[in-house]
Amino acid sequence: MLLTRRTLLLGCAALALSACTPDGLEVGLLDDDYYATAYGPKPEEEFPLDALEVAGKADKRLYRQVVRYKTKEKPGTVVVDPLNHYLYLVHENDYAMRYGVGVGKAGMAWSGRAYVAGKRRWPSWRPPEEMKQRRPELRKYGPEGMAGGLDNPLGARALYLFEGDVDTLYRIHGTTDPKSIGKSVSSGCIRMWNHDVIDLYERVNKYTVVVVLGRETNSKSAA
Repeated sequence: MLLTRRTLLLGCAALALSACTPDGLEVGLLDDDYYATAYGPKPEEEFPLDALEVAGKADKRLYRQVVRYKTKEKPGTVVVDPLNHYLYLVHENDYAMRYGVGVGKAGMAWSGRAYVAGKRRWPSWRPPEEMKQRRPELRKYGPEGMAGGLDNPLGARALYLFEGDVDTLYRIHGTTDPKSIGKSVSSGCIRMWNHDVIDLYERVNKYTVVVVLGRETNSKSAA
């Protein structure tokens, strides 16, 4: 095939973009075809997922997208901004993949630095004792907890956050309540749409650093 100057320039531009943004995606909201796939049915899952029911209805700032994001954290770090209900997967060259999240209610939110000590697909759920004290109906779940599945509050994936050898008891996980994303309603954990937590799960490795900013922190990004 004859390579014209225009073809070479376009190819170089594409290479330059892919070198500085996750997956070579454009910055900001992507097109409808991308989201139709990203938030469409997932029949291959152990528990098949329907298309995301709030897709097309939710605030589009919560959609998965590449943004400009300046931070001192290293590429590969996960940064959670509870104030704005965002989770960033930091990329090089001041870019990040941004996801909408739901966070803890006032007074129950956690902030600090941790790391991903474990990853689970369709995890079981073991309510902590503190939660059982607040909600006695949860005592029906024994030591093995609630089995993974579509009704499990942890959703399709979970990342378990530790500080040193200590389990923080906080998770980044999916949800059975898609409408809660963008709100402060959980018991402190960081919840995502199932489709997004599946995407994040594939991008994040064990021992990844996770930084949860204080709620007073005003994290800035530009799409």
